[in-house]
Amino acid sequence: MTEFSFTCTGVRADQHAAGPTLVFRLRITASEGARVHALALRCQIRIEPARRGYEAAEADGLADLFGERSRWGSTLQPVQFAQVPLMVPGFTGETETDLVVPCTYDMDIAATRYFGALSAGEVPLLMLFSGTAFTGAGGFHVEPVPWDREASYRMPVEVWQEMVQQHFPGCGWIRLPRDTMEALLAFRSRRALPSWEATLRVLLDAAGPPDPQPPARALSGAALPRLTERTAP
Repeated sequence: MTEFSFTCTGVRADQHAAGPTLVFRLRITASEGARVHALALRCQIRIEPARRGYEAAEADGLADLFGERSRWGSTLQPVQFAQVPLMVPGFTGETETDLVVPCTYDMDIAATRYFGALSAGEVPLLMLFSGTAFTGAGGFHVEPVPWDREASYRMPVEVWQEMVQQHFPGCGWIRLPRDTMEALLAFRSRRALPSWEATLRVLLDAAGPPDPQPPARALSGAALPRLTERTAP
């Protein structure tokens, strides 16, 4: 049985992709210089939010995902980011290849909301691999890639921000049900408004100023526990 190990050596935003795309660089090593004709892999990528610390503003942005910071001991669970296939050409011993991950700026997606709440630092990721290996020096063998193959990687937040800026410069994105979109479009047409931004501005102005917020009550440090940095084992 051929043993495989995986290491993520970097990540970049694909500047030429039609949509938001991250490209992870993978190093794949086969045991004892084994001959591999091809690898058909499945890669699942998870965010491990408990493996980093958070500033106060970031914690506020994550409240809809994980609740109040005082509950994070039980709610700060892994978040699914992506699941992508990967075909690796033949190699002997070791090779490097790109793992292309299409992304979305849909703020209804938990991973997107998580990335959007972070201002700096790194995102702790866990990559889980499985699949089928086609091996053999003098023949042809089919072997499974065990489910326990994995690699940890800390992705700089600025890479995600760069990718989003390439495709949505200075903008946000909202997904709405079709009937709501049709109602907004009809409102925009009746008012002869030039853009969606102008449409929303008119609606916000009609709603009036926001209600005043009560003054924030100071909380002790015990009420706001801070997650400390932990490295992957």
